[in-house]
Amino acid sequence: MNEKYLVQPDLDFIAQIRNLGGETLKKCYQCATCSVACPIAPENSPFPRKEMIAASWGLKDRLLSSGDIWLCHQCGDCTDLCPRGAAPGDVLSAVRSAAITEYAKPKFLANAVNDPSKLPFLLGIPALWFALLAFITMSAGDTMSKIFHAVFGDILGGRFHWSHAQEGTEHAISHADFFSTWFVDLTFVPTATAVVIIFFLSLKNFLNDIHNNAVLEGKTDKTDLNYKELFQALIRVLPTVLKHDKFNECESNKDRATPHMMVLYSFIGLFIVTAVAGTLLYVGGIPGPYTFVNPIKWLANIAGPALVIGSGLMIKNRLDKKDDQLTFYKDWFILAVVFTLGLTGMLTEMARIANLEYIAYFFYYLHLIAIFELFAFLPFSKMAHLVYRLTAMTYAEYGNRK
Repeated sequence: MNEKYLVQPDLDFIAQIRNLGGETLKKCYQCATCSVACPIAPENSPFPRKEMIAASWGLKDRLLSSGDIWLCHQCGDCTDLCPRGAAPGDVLSAVRSAAITEYAKPKFLANAVNDPSKLPFLLGIPALWFALLAFITMSAGDTMSKIFHAVFGDILGGRFHWSHAQEGTEHAISHADFFSTWFVDLTFVPTATAVVIIFFLSLKNFLNDIHNNAVLEGKTDKTDLNYKELFQALIRVLPTVLKHDKFNECESNKDRATPHMMVLYSFIGLFIVTAVAGTLLYVGGIPGPYTFVNPIKWLANIAGPALVIGSGLMIKNRLDKKDDQLTFYKDWFILAVVFTLGLTGMLTEMARIANLEYIAYFFYYLHLIAIFELFAFLPFSKMAHLVYRLTAMTYAEYGNRK
């Protein structure tokens, strides 16, 4: 008995993919060269051939709920060998951007991050906010200090509002004199909380969708998700991520592995620095800046330059391969933010060491804007692929998809 299936293409989705960098998708004529060429595609139902036809047909729901679009590392081997120039790697990159926009909420913010015309607002709003808080800190610092001491007490109030340079340290400049540490937390703690909530809700839906899709396509025989086994799969996947094994299997863009690894470990190092510094301030009552013999200072001074070098090499690689690998606004946005974050952090410290007070404050102001751009828009920018790809790789390990 012949079964008939009705396919309802989403023409708006096709246009979205083309606008995000997948304008070559219609060149695909399903020769399967890409799936054969890909060194990291699973033997069971390999990518990206099936994803190319799904994108061409506008099968939005089926495509965005597939974990396979995230197993692709855009190494470029399939694009180099495609006889029609369909650039499957770029198409899948566009599909992943569409998936990030689809799962992240609020939708208007997700759309704004990928819209170049909205960049002045994405930069201008935090710039005005930080300028206002800096003005309050510098013009009414004494008054606010009394208020916070009255509300939170001498110990907690002091730790929340000020973190002046300690006596005997190398530098007399304290960024808290320009921008209250309380204002830093007032801005970034709610922002970080919102980002965690958005990611939690997005990944919950994403994980359910890729599981249902895997069951439908026969990629797994597990009907229900076992979160204990899923966590165990995550532990097994982490070494692969930390060693960048998948990047090293690629040929065309193998030189991307080292810069990506530098950026990854830089963020890990800077996260440790932030966590320890916050603990020392609010629990131990030990404010910064720290002396150069402090291990936290060492880690920060290693991670910061590594972030600049790594992101700089990523920018150079994209410029060198502009004819082979398409680069769009979504790519440049996150690369510029990461590079600016590292560079302004370095320049801030250098100006402070040179005792150039207002220059240090200026670079610190730019640094705060860069931090906000990175973290506030993390669930909506290309940086979110780190979280989605880790989730997809974990599920693939969980489902024994080798």
